[in-house]
Amino acid sequence: MYAVIGITGQVGGAVARKLLAHKRRVRAVLRDANRGLPWAVRGCEMARADLHDAASLTAAFKGVEGVFAMLPPIFDPSPGFPEARALIASLRSALAAASPPKVVCLSTVGAQAKQQNLLTQLTILEKELGELPLPVTFLRPAWFMDNFVWDIAPARTTGVVSSFLQPLDRHFPMVATEDVGRVVAELLQDDRTGGRVVELEGPRRIAPVEVARAFSEVLGRAVRADAVPRDKWEALFTSQGMKHPKPRIEMLDGFNEGWIDFEGGESHTLKGSIKLKAVLETLSVNGAGVAA
Repeated sequence: MYAVIGITGQVGGAVARKLLAHKRRVRAVLRDANRGLPWAVRGCEMARADLHDAASLTAAFKGVEGVFAMLPPIFDPSPGFPEARALIASLRSALAAASPPKVVCLSTVGAQAKQQNLLTQLTILEKELGELPLPVTFLRPAWFMDNFVWDIAPARTTGVVSSFLQPLDRHFPMVATEDVGRVVAELLQDDRTGGRVVELEGPRRIAPVEVARAFSEVLGRAVRADAVPRDKWEALFTSQGMKHPKPRIEMLDGFNEGWIDFEGGESHTLKGSIKLKAVLETLSVNGAGVAA
């Protein structure tokens, strides 16, 4: 039995599908059991738990072979990341109390970066869980290809994909969430003991101009990439309702300036097999949500 956080999201769902395909039992850890009904139908055990409640998480993690842990995305954190810190403290307490034999935790490319940015929340996560006397594997995936779901509608209606990743011909590490789910499932089931970091990206790095070309092929119309001017970001994010846009801006700067990348370099990353075009085809048909 494997406990899976975030099963109703893109990554957690991919993890559960892969485990079930391997004939492994899955315990879905959810705050709202009703949202897990489709997974109950597939044979998953339901464990009602709130990420803010260490006691309920501890109960959900008891008696399993392994735990897949992740934080929900917090795109507009308050200064100092108090929201993430509270969740991390609860998760750490629950894992310490339940003491599962294996933990795979979703982190991010660039978690080792010293400069503060939106991904610093996962730097904190790695530090806190890494201090536990447990075999914790941190999986650091690249930028999720699936997040281009937000660009489907404008690409289809206007023929433009607005890019914060710049310059437009620079190749960035990206990965499909299905590859992330597959690797998590494999890490949960392998026999290796001890803590480690695994860095994961797709078959090859991708430039924003190539994203636009892939959209052109998938949507059957001309699509171009436009760079969103750096001096417009703060006003744009604020107009979209963000109260604290600075961490997001700092993260984008990190990718564009190159200080958010894999610690071991491209030559040492694990490579996924799913290509961008396949992801865009699925998203354009299914209207799937943003990876989480």
